[in-house]
Formats: sequence, structure tokens, C-alpha cells
Amino acid sequence: MALASFLDSRPARPRLLALGEPTHGIDGLPRQRNRIFEHLVRHEGYRSIAVESDCLGGLVVDDFICGRTDSLDEAMKLGFSHGLGESEANTELVEWMAEQNRSREPEDKLRFYGFDAPTEMMYAFSPRAALLALHDFLEAHLGAVPHRRDTIDALLGEDDRWTNPDAAMDPAQSVGGSQDVARLRLIVDDLGAQLVSQTPHLVAATSRDDWWRAALRARAAAGLLRYHAAMADASPERFGWLMRLRDAMMAENLLDIAAREAGRGPTLVFAHNAHLQKDESSWDSMVGLFTWWSAGAIAAVPLGDEYAVLAMAFGKAPERGLAIPAPETVEGALAALPADGYVFTAKRLADAVGGAAPRTDHSPEQGYAPLDPGHLGGLDGVLFLREV
Repeated sequence: MALASFLDSRPARPRLLALGEPTHGIDGLPRQRNRIFEHLVRHEGYRSIAVESDCLGGLVVDDFICGRTDSLDEAMKLGFSHGLGESEANTELVEWMAEQNRSREPEDKLRFYGFDAPTEMMYAFSPRAALLALHDFLEAHLGAVPHRRDTIDALLGEDDRWTNPDAAMDPAQSVGGSQDVARLRLIVDDLGAQLVSQTPHLVAATSRDDWWRAALRARAAAGLLRYHAAMADASPERFGWLMRLRDAMMAENLLDIAAREAGRGPTLVFAHNAHLQKDESSWDSMVGLFTWWSAGAIAAVPLGDEYAVLAMAFGKAPERGLAIPAPETVEGALAALPADGYVFTAKRLADAVGGAAPRTDHSPEQGYAPLDPGHLGGLDGVLFLREV
């Protein structure tokens, strides 16, 4: 089955088509994503892509591809989190989108989104940039704003206290339990309410895009402060709660993107399968087993059939030391097929290999999450590559 046939088999045209990868860091997977996105833009009316990267940084990339800035190096350095700006495949994506946009009318330009929370592996960002930009936007167009900028700046303090990596494992070192954070959470709530209550005036005085960016910053600041408060929690549920908060922020961003793009075309979403599948996700870490509902599972509730998830899987990956898997596994059975790649509906695949064994020829260090034959129902389809 080809991608077009998979889309035709859906009961509704997806507003969000989620393409999941089973591991990070193999450029062959985002390169496959690039080819799929180019096809969707040219033949299926797609006008945007959302990737598992900082939602605020995504604004920097979007500014570049839309011609509002001219530095590719700055877009790759400041526009991605998790080291994704160093990926050649991501650079190729950004360059291709910028080239496409040179000949497009403003309303038809491709858009780039990050939809992840503003976090890294071992720390969360300071809310300073988002919060002060929100305050400046309101002050510039409303005059009277509930809180003074210098008060907010003093409460924020030095950025280093927010990004302290030791707080990841030691809640006592997190700034999140301070009275400063409690006050800042109330301030963000007030500013967010001001933004919503003055929507008609603010849109008329600026633009829908400017208001949308302010709303994104309000949402990101609130989410960051909530996340930092959870980092200060010393209970056994701490890590699980942090994972749930992250995916909740991701889901809010996805639903906002779907609403913003509703009049233009569908969006391709690219992230790890664990953030996109409709079944409950799990991670058996060195500190325990954690379960959470992914961003995709949350977004699928209001979107219904307008959310579809296509999970990527592969057989052989020499870069990760993975050989062709055993034939009794899902990936092994697919690797025995004659072509190099296939797209299957999840139901068809479950009917064919539902009794197969899970793949076991991998280690946590390889970072590969294999297909679970018992959870194919949490997907709509599978894109299998024999080798990456």
C-alpha cells in the first residue's frame, strides 16, 4: 500500500497526520519524513509541519522559511531543541521549505512549528523570554497591564537557577518550590486573561499572527512554570507527573496548530512514536516504570478520525548495531517481504502478524522502541523500512 492509498482508506481526511519514529538520532528517518512531506505538499494540500522540538524555538525557524530573517545558521542554532539543529536532515527540510516559500503568496506559504515543551533532557527553560515578550506585547497595545515589568524581572532572577541540571534528579535544587514561582504563576494567569479579554482590540491593532504568537508565549510560560513546580515535588510520582505535563503541553500545541491551519490544509506531525500513539505510552526506566497518555492520544479525543498516526519501524540499522530481526517478530516478518518499504493499515498488519513475538535484539543504549504486536490497535498504520 502506498501513502496515498493509506490516506484514501481513512474515514476522514486527517487534519493532523502523525508520523512517528521508533528512535531518535538516525538521519535516515527524518530524511524519509522529508520525502513524505514534499509529497504531501505537492499532492495532498499540506501547508505545515510540526516537529518534536521547542515550540518557542520553532518561531525562529518559521521566521527564516517565511523570509522574515535571513540566517540559516541562526535558525538551526536557535530554532531547535534536543540537538536537532545539528541534523543534516533537518537542515535539508528548512532549506527546502524556504525555497518553496520564495514563489508562494503570503497566505499559501509553508509553516514550520515546534510543538514540544520548552525543555531539554536534563532541565526546563526559564520562562523569561516568553513571559516578558507577552508583557511587552500587552503593554505596547493596551497601556495599562496588571503587573510591572520590573517586578516580573525581579521575580525571574538569574536564568541559571531555572536551568540547573542538578534539579532533574534532586527536587530540593529546583526553583519550582519558591514563592517567586508561585507569584509568577498568578501573574501569567492574569496576563493570559488580559490577552483573551482584549482579543478583538489586539487583533485589530496588530494582526491575527501577532496575537497567535502572544497566545503561544502565554501558554508556554504557564506550562513552564507548572513544570518547574512539579520538578520541586519530592513524591514518588514526580517523574511520571513530569512526563504527563510534557505531553499535555505538546497536545495543547498540536490542537492549537490544527485550529490555526484549519483553513489552509493538514499538518504533518513528526515525533517519537511514544508521543503520538493512541494507546497509553510507557517507559521502563532505571528509576521505575512510568505510563502516560501521549500528546497524540490526548489530541485524538477532540479530533477523532481527523487525527491519524502512522508509525515508522525498520528491520536493519547498522548505525545502531541492529541486524535483520528474528523472523518470528513483527519486524522480522516484514523484513522478509521483497520490497524495501511498505505502508500497512494497522488492522491489516494486526490480522497478518498479530501473533508475532516482540523484537528483543536491542538494548536501552540503542534507544529503539520496537513495534508491540499487542498494541497495533493504538496506531492507524505502519510505515516499514527494511533498512535505515
